[in-house]
Amino acid sequence: MTMKLHCFGESGNAYKAALTLALADQEWEPVNVDFFNGATRTPEFRALNVMGEVPVLEDGDLVLTQSGVIQDYISSKSGKLGGKSAAERREVLRWMFFDNHKVSGVAGMLRFQMNFLPEAKRNADVIGFMSMRLAAALTIMEAQLAITPFLAGEELTIADIACAGYLYYPEPFTFDRADYPHINRWLDAIAATPGWKHPYDLMPGSPADRA
Repeated sequence: MTMKLHCFGESGNAYKAALTLALADQEWEPVNVDFFNGATRTPEFRALNVMGEVPVLEDGDLVLTQSGVIQDYISSKSGKLGGKSAAERREVLRWMFFDNHKVSGVAGMLRFQMNFLPEAKRNADVIGFMSMRLAAALTIMEAQLAITPFLAGEELTIADIACAGYLYYPEPFTFDRADYPHINRWLDAIAATPGWKHPYDLMPGSPADRA
């Protein structure tokens, strides 16, 4: 049965789920969510996900929300991208929790502030503070990737997909790959994995569609 992922191209969190599906070689199809016109605030969508967020994965009667939960489900279902031992699994989870709090939770807000909010509503103090927090998190990732090919060790896992989720987007949010050579190498390695696609190619919806 084909899984359905409710998503839109601009969402880095949705991209984590979509890319996990793609790299785990799962059968799925995207369901476009018109976020910028309020689709996630409708009663119909809230009935699907009370949190009013993408991504939402439907696999038959099973409905899952939150990108990390969806990634964990796909990894468990496919037997891919999750680590090969209990110790490796814990390391995967360690980096996924790090991403949620230190990377995506910061990069997503920063990118939204700098690109999708009307210019009059952008807050320079918020942008400055969040950019410092993101740089600190990226410095930690850079240090780890100087030691291991991927964040959790020798192989690509859902931890890498989670932490890389926002880093392929072209909109400016103070991240420059040239400042982080090991992250740059790592992003190239993920992008070389069969099945990888850029978020705007993998999911429907992009800023160009709304221009």
